[in-house]
Amino acid sequence: MSSTGEQHLLSTEIVNRGIESSGPDAGSMTFSVRVRRRLPDFVQSVNLKYVKLGYHYLINHAIYLATVPVLVLVFGAEIGSLSWEEMWWKLWHTTAGYDLFTLLLFLGVFIFTLSVYFLSRPRSVYLIDFACFKPADDLKVTKDEFIELARKSGKFDEASLAFQKKILESSGIGDETYVPKSISSPENTTTMKEGRAEASMVIFGALDELFNKTRVRPKDVGVLVVNCSIFNPTPSLSAMIINHYKMRGNILSFNLGGMGCSAGIIAVDLARDMLQANPNNVAVVVSTEMVGYNWYPGKDRSMLIPNCYIRMGCSAVLLSNRRRDYRRAKYRLEHIVRTHKGADDRYFRSVYQEEDEQRFKGLKISKDLVEIGGDALKTNITTLGPLVLPLSEQLLFFATLMKRYFSGTKVKGNTASKGDTSIGTSSSSGTKPYIPDYKLAFEHFCVHAASKTVVNELQRNLGLSDANMEPSRATLQRFGNTSSSSIWYELAYLEAKGRIKRGDRIWQLSFGSGFKCNSAVWKSVRNIKKPSSNNPWLDCLERYPFDALS
Repeated sequence: MSSTGEQHLLSTEIVNRGIESSGPDAGSMTFSVRVRRRLPDFVQSVNLKYVKLGYHYLINHAIYLATVPVLVLVFGAEIGSLSWEEMWWKLWHTTAGYDLFTLLLFLGVFIFTLSVYFLSRPRSVYLIDFACFKPADDLKVTKDEFIELARKSGKFDEASLAFQKKILESSGIGDETYVPKSISSPENTTTMKEGRAEASMVIFGALDELFNKTRVRPKDVGVLVVNCSIFNPTPSLSAMIINHYKMRGNILSFNLGGMGCSAGIIAVDLARDMLQANPNNVAVVVSTEMVGYNWYPGKDRSMLIPNCYIRMGCSAVLLSNRRRDYRRAKYRLEHIVRTHKGADDRYFRSVYQEEDEQRFKGLKISKDLVEIGGDALKTNITTLGPLVLPLSEQLLFFATLMKRYFSGTKVKGNTASKGDTSIGTSSSSGTKPYIPDYKLAFEHFCVHAASKTVVNELQRNLGLSDANMEPSRATLQRFGNTSSSSIWYELAYLEAKGRIKRGDRIWQLSFGSGFKCNSAVWKSVRNIKKPSSNNPWLDCLERYPFDALS
């Protein structure tokens, strides 16, 4: 049993188990109580060093926003105190004492300073378009068909099949997700041949669609970043793409492996850095995961969980820093904030690939994963807040934080590391923390569709509405957990619904092994029209949203 102090982290649910078929209670209804660990109230506990980190980013990138208004104010006050005749007389007689050389020298220095400033500014990175792969209908399976495929493979006993069925029933995953046919084979599916076949299908499918939509030739791509956590062959997946499309020889290619479901944003961050170092270029970012190669055939329940959630999917994104691409771009990249908790062994081993007692390889999911993910999310959004929240929200948040700090707020537990100043949830003054309203910073939310429980808890902690979480729930229900590409299926959902307008801000939030939590903020540069084709949601869009998502 959990201690009294941890009871607020537990949630209970009464489950109807149906009519008892045998025994002394035959014919009567039976119920059980399911106890789950909830996502901690991470917005109720704020670490001051991450607040300072967020403001540090803000000051480094926007100091001129504070100095320019001051200069304008001083200049305006001076000009406003003079009449037109006095201003002309003062300007003429003040400059009359200088010779032409001095004036030209001053003008040259001024122009040179402005040139250096504008040339040294990092170029904006634009998202031209993106594509999400939709597998063929013969790979679509219902939850019951999924269990039958697992049973047909002969790799699971009845207890393991019953556990997977139980997980599926409460997962939030629907009956139209996609899995490779190889999982029903009694043979080993984690082979290089099977991995390459699945990778070729999903990656080339997404890239073919991307190149067709954008009319960009593969030879024009200067930067290629591919991320796939589990399947990392030699030659790499990025080399496989270069070979298939016969890309140019001086392309900058990168292959990210083992970085989990948050690697999609890491790949975008890497592509942005490469574009800043190589102007007038375009980059392609591919995010995917191999389901068959990640298939676990053993009996360890913590390693069976990924079997139930991970489904086929792939996204391909085209980025550009060419100024002429602004006219046809969809979004401009505003911010990327990355958080890594891998220094702590508990976080590091929360999602861990290893062998079980039978020497079967798989991903082991820690029972503390929800709590660990909550702490990483808290750190990430605390750092992101000063960059995106309106001034009114920042002032209310910071004022409440200071009030609680100076009124004797206690730090929860003894887990704070040296140099940390953490603000806990208990206060001698009884002052409750002010939870910033992130709905004022963003119009749309694309939160990684990991599981129904995680999505629900994130909504509760961030105070988001059902409409805000609709893309995440719809993606989980329709496509399952597609790992690092899920946030792009969610953005495709918003576009298919015609909800993206010029100036809208989109928050993509993902988290994964390591343990990592990453955020990307995009701003729409034009109204996004409803797609007429090549959108994975077009054949089922009218069914969403529906009550079963909540």
